[in-house]
Amino acid sequence: MGIYLDNSATSFPKPEKVYKAMDQFMRTNGASAGRGNYARARDSQELIYRARKGISKLLGAKKAGNIVITNNVTESLNVILKGFLNKGDTVLTSSIEHNAMWRPLHILQKERGVNIKTFSCTPQGDIDLEEIEEKLTNDVKLVTTIHGSNVIGNILPLKKITELAHEKHIPVLADAAQTAGVYPISIEDLGIDFLAFTGHKGLLGPMGTGGFFIRDGFELRTLKEGGTGTISTSVYQPESVPDRYETGTMNMSGIVGMLAATEFLEGIGIENIRNHEIMLTKQLLEGLVNIENINVYGPENPNERLGLVTFNIENTNPYEVAYWLDEQEQIMVRAGLHCSPQAHKVIGTLETGAIRASVGFFNTPEDIEIFLEWISK
Repeated sequence: MGIYLDNSATSFPKPEKVYKAMDQFMRTNGASAGRGNYARARDSQELIYRARKGISKLLGAKKAGNIVITNNVTESLNVILKGFLNKGDTVLTSSIEHNAMWRPLHILQKERGVNIKTFSCTPQGDIDLEEIEEKLTNDVKLVTTIHGSNVIGNILPLKKITELAHEKHIPVLADAAQTAGVYPISIEDLGIDFLAFTGHKGLLGPMGTGGFFIRDGFELRTLKEGGTGTISTSVYQPESVPDRYETGTMNMSGIVGMLAATEFLEGIGIENIRNHEIMLTKQLLEGLVNIENINVYGPENPNERLGLVTFNIENTNPYEVAYWLDEQEQIMVRAGLHCSPQAHKVIGTLETGAIRASVGFFNTPEDIEIFLEWISK
């Protein structure tokens, strides 16, 4: 089985109930939601609702109907950014964004003349709220920010950023790809207007699942149009949320898996998952900083970072290290730019890339101990 330390890319393994729920649905139901009046189709519709409700509860949203289900966080960000921003609008974003945010913004810059402003983040993960306040000028139409960096590991002060933006009536979009499921989130407490998430990372669901929260009062242009199973006589998309943004046959087996995952997470408790990851991250950090010729990036305090540690061994190719770990002991880490060149630019590893070890709920202290033994060789 090996030691899997690439949970920031996708979590593995999944809870057993996720596998069972998906298998059972495929074998005993298999019907599309909203595409029939027979019992199995109605059951599929009920399963989608239960998944929506489970996600809304985990993320602290008041209404399940404000949760739109998509195929992943990248699709969610594209729907929101391309549906909200108009020609000539200005966006304020962080200097450490993942390409799921960075690339759509630059396509909009190219095609609609959207102006991109950034607020800076230090290699240790710190940001300056005064800088953000200064850059929240009247031309800014949206603030977009990653909630937690998949490279540096820092967790941004989302509530404070939102408060600053809302003082000037500017909506906020958060990318919670790295935090949903492993870090306590309350959409209502944070006050954010949009939050994008994925199902296959901290939420412990299958690939091909995700979604976003949209606050009441906002309407987005649709990214795609087609069958929704509702208001079929109209030649246009439904106006109601979430139907407006859920076009085509949905990934029912994936949604069932995501439902089972939310039930698992609710049973364990996000705080317990967070504490487990902090314990393993502390072990990782303490072990790595005591090994000669290793450079560790990001916050020093494990309580102030996600369950990942990015590092390099001096004068050693990170790709070769990752390959060697897998060949020797089936230890799986990720090397490279992690689809986040902006974050690597901040920590000075854009040219070389880096190694990332990211823990998950099913990792153990023994896993970390074995990993550290091999890194020290």
